[in-house]
This record gives sequence, structure tokens and C-alpha cells, in this order.
Amino acid sequence: MANKLFVAPSPHVHSAMSTQSIMRDVIIALIPALAVSVAVFGWNVLLVTAVSVLSCVLFEFLIQKYLIGGPCTVCNLSAVVTGVLLAFNLPVSIPLWIVVIGALVAIGIGKMTFGGLGKNPFNPALVGRVFLLIAYPVQMTSFPAVDGAWTDAFSGATPLAAMKFRTADALAATDFAQMAGGNVPGSLGEVAAVALLVGFAYLLWRKVITWHVPVTVLGTIAVCALLYAACSGMSGAALWQYPLFHLVAGGAMLGAIFMATDYSTSPMTVKGSVIFAVGIGVITMCIRLWGAYPEGMSFAILIMNACVPLINKYVKPRRFGVKK
Repeated sequence: MANKLFVAPSPHVHSAMSTQSIMRDVIIALIPALAVSVAVFGWNVLLVTAVSVLSCVLFEFLIQKYLIGGPCTVCNLSAVVTGVLLAFNLPVSIPLWIVVIGALVAIGIGKMTFGGLGKNPFNPALVGRVFLLIAYPVQMTSFPAVDGAWTDAFSGATPLAAMKFRTADALAATDFAQMAGGNVPGSLGEVAAVALLVGFAYLLWRKVITWHVPVTVLGTIAVCALLYAACSGMSGAALWQYPLFHLVAGGAMLGAIFMATDYSTSPMTVKGSVIFAVGIGVITMCIRLWGAYPEGMSFAILIMNACVPLINKYVKPRRFGVKK
């Protein structure tokens, strides 16, 4: 009689969704933001994104084939998603050789060092981004004037940088319509809040992610900003504009929707996800308000990625049949 007892790790209940289909939906959800970036920054956006994606795919293929072994994993599209997200964290003027280095760090250190997809404790794209920010701070924080496809050229500090060093003037001069539409200096993926929300709606519709992490991250940021504004003596319109500013400025939307929701690096339960998201929001605002960098989303997500094992242990549900 043939042995019909199969032993395998969880999950034991499967759905029609596959890794490839999930990654394909994430790519589709990122297309509106990519289109806005092209409109704002010009066609060089596609070059930076293509170099990032191709580099990530190539490095994963080479590492998988010659170092780790096993079946090829580039067809699951996870490397493509990492490449797009890495590009979205870069300025359009960054030299392409730095993009390649970022892709190598993201895939080689952030992902494949731990065994590949599903085993990495940190978001690979953010590992690459933070490495580049530390190694090449000038290139990573330079936002020169560029010719957009449909918009006028602009230059200057990002809204968060302007707020960091000129709080009152920056808030008074803020055009929230411009910020929401993407017509501001910044990285490729942090300038299109409305487009990112469209992608968020698509992912919710496809049931790729749930609302808990993004909404909690953004809600925590808004509450922290409101408390800071109230304690700083802001009143009237400024009191309510300040939380809105922090929601649409920088990488809040991109990080909350597309990076904090990464399956491999976020908690497994709803309760754990809420704790995880609150931590991201609080750390982000602490760095934005009192840290050396204008933006803190990347650091906050990586710090909370490191806390995920502890969060999972703390909120682990009681096993059936085990007394509390």
C-alpha cells in the first residue's frame, strides 16, 4: 500500500492566489503612481525604474543559480516588485550606477542572504534605500530641476525638508492640491498621494492586503501630528493642516500602503498588525519632528520589521485545547 501520509509545513489551507498573482497585482497597483511620476519628472523615470528592475531580477537570478541553488524564483515577480519600490524611493536625477548598487544591496543583502522570498525579515527595497541614503547622501537628497512630460520644471527642497527647517513659512505656503497631485520635489514614488490611494483601493478590491496596517499607520501619523501642532501653539487652519501635510508629504503613503504590508516582514495577526503599524507611525513622526532626517518612514518600517518576531510571540493566539 502506498504511503499517503504527507508531512509539510504550514499553510495547509491554500487559495487560488499565488505569489506571482499577488506580485502582479502589486505591480498593477503601482502603475498609477508611475504614470504620475513620468508626468512630473519626465521620461527619465522609466529609465531609472527599468535599471532598478532589471538589476534586481539579474542579481536574484545569479545569486539563486550560483550561490544558493534550488529552483529559479525570478518568475514569481517578487524581484520586479522590489525593483519598482526601490526606484520609487530614489530621486530622478540619481546616477544609474548607484541604482545598480542599491539593487545589489536590496536583493543580495536584504533578501537572498536570508534564503529568499518569505524568509527575509526586512523589506528588501528599504534595505537598499537606507544603504544608499547613508552611503550616498548627496545624490539621494538632491532634487534638481527636471522637465516633466506635462508640467513645468521645478527645483528645491522637498516639502518635508522645507518644513523641517522653516516650519511656519513652509506650512503657510503649502499647496495641498499640488502635493496630492504630485507636482512637488521628491523621490519618484512619494509625490503622487492620490495615485497611491488608487493603488491602495485596487489592492483592497483584489484582497491582496487588508486595511489594518495602512490605515493605522496613517492614522497614527495624523494623531501624532495633531498633538504636536496643538502643543506647539498652532490654531485655526494650521492646526488641521499640519496632520494633513504629514499624510501627503514624503513617503507616508508609499510606505504605509506598499511596504509596511509586505507579507514576509509584517505580523501574522490583526492585533499584531495594529501594534506594528502604530510603532511605524510613532517612530516616523519622532524622526520627522526631532531626528536628523526630514523623513523617517524607511527607518521606522525597518525598526518595526525587527520587532515582528516579538510581536508575533506576544499576540500568538491560544492553541486549541491548551489552557490559558
